[in-house]
Amino acid sequence: MTAALDHDHVFLGQDHARNERRTWAVIALTVVTMGVEIAAGTIYGSMALTADGWHMSTHAAALVISALAYRYARRLARDDRFSFGTGKFGDLAGFASAIVLGLVALLIAGESLWRLVHPVAIDYGQAIVVAAIGLAVNLVSAGLLHHGADHHEHDHDHGDHHHHHGHDNNLRAAYLHVLADALTSVLAIAALLAGRSLGLAWLDPVIGVVGALVIARWSIGLMRDAGGSLLDVVPGGGAVADEIRRRLQAEGERVTDLHVWSLGPGHFGVIAALTSSQPQAPAVYRDRLAGLPRLSHVTIEVNAA
Repeated sequence: MTAALDHDHVFLGQDHARNERRTWAVIALTVVTMGVEIAAGTIYGSMALTADGWHMSTHAAALVISALAYRYARRLARDDRFSFGTGKFGDLAGFASAIVLGLVALLIAGESLWRLVHPVAIDYGQAIVVAAIGLAVNLVSAGLLHHGADHHEHDHDHGDHHHHHGHDNNLRAAYLHVLADALTSVLAIAALLAGRSLGLAWLDPVIGVVGALVIARWSIGLMRDAGGSLLDVVPGGGAVADEIRRRLQAEGERVTDLHVWSLGPGHFGVIAALTSSQPQAPAVYRDRLAGLPRLSHVTIEVNAA
């Protein structure tokens, strides 16, 4: 016996549309700033402005990954080719962004080490202005993306119609990109001020290495979480599966097969097979799971012992 209820397979986060809009807004802000910096750098002969402008172009390209993931997940949400919906588009984009973040960390570390060995003359005044502009833009961008990236966002549960919490790795990836840029701007300003005031020119590349290590750590964490979701790692370190097993075996039944995985932000899927000497309807066992958060797609198979 199995549970067979008519339902769709749309497992997008409740704030999916809002997060998509905000990501595109951040991209627009980044592109405008990029254009202004490149134009101003070209007109006034500032290599610092021009270089930062082209740096922001790579930043915008990384954010486009997140925005397109939202768009395609929404457009294909009811496409039957996706057996369990498109909720994991965000995890795929998050994993790709984590790789980009890792590459950014390597580039920053490499450039910083090179400048430590081969120092170059620094125009402190111009460099501080560029870093300040970058910091302002990234603080605005981080403010737009903050809600839902560091915190859990509320998502609608398909099965029991409660609201639960779940990570949006796609929004987190976009947030980490702007946060990484903001961090490098803050560290750069601190190093440049110290260099101008104290003559510590070596401090700029050293702090660059420190920033690269922090960004690399963020990259690894995002890669681990998004990759775990893509590989259907049991959510919550197995605690969710243990609680499901305990509830299903409450009256002497034996769970012979259990799969718990993430379907998308705030949505878990469950497939369970159990045996009982007095088997009951699957709905009875589904009721035992009522109240557990995030269970959006539950399939129960019951066999006589």
